[in-house]
Amino acid sequence: MKTIIVYSSQTGFTKKYSEWLAEKLGGESISVKEASKKDDKFFEDFDAIVYGGWVAVEKIHKLDWFTSRMDKWHDKKLAVFCTGASPATFSGVTALLDRSLTDEQKKYAKAFYCPGGLDYSKMSLGSKMLMKTFAAMLKGKKNKTEDEKAMAEHVSASCDMTDKKYLEPIIEYLSDKAPELSKMTDMQKCS
Repeated sequence: MKTIIVYSSQTGFTKKYSEWLAEKLGGESISVKEASKKDDKFFEDFDAIVYGGWVAVEKIHKLDWFTSRMDKWHDKKLAVFCTGASPATFSGVTALLDRSLTDEQKKYAKAFYCPGGLDYSKMSLGSKMLMKTFAAMLKGKKNKTEDEKAMAEHVSASCDMTDKKYLEPIIEYLSDKAPELSKMTDMQKCS
């Protein structure tokens, strides 16, 4: 199955997942900036197209690049993944994934979450200020929920939660129509 992963990455976590996924699937990984320069014909030869973006203000960055083209790709296996500073167990992750695609788009694609992290040294000034303000707000809040406690811990400093295991559901989803991928050994899937 010929696969391309298009990604938008601010600090490197989404790029890392995109490259890992391309390696696992024997596919290609390119930035959304590169992909935007390609015409529709470029994507015709791919059997699967995956978009990965980072989460900012409860939205997947540059997701519209992908969703605006989905109508042309109904004959392909489509997936979206996003990365963020939230733990995978954070209750807001499910809501984010649910609203990232319309009901119609969910007929052709599925959304996934891969915990990324924060790297304050690579963030834009605006993003740094936003995250620091959010962290201060969480720290100052009384009677925090378990989600808020976990989030406060994760956004207070740079952290890296990336792990190849978070790609397994994406690989399984793409494998549904790709028998050659489902024959991969567990070692090949998880290493």
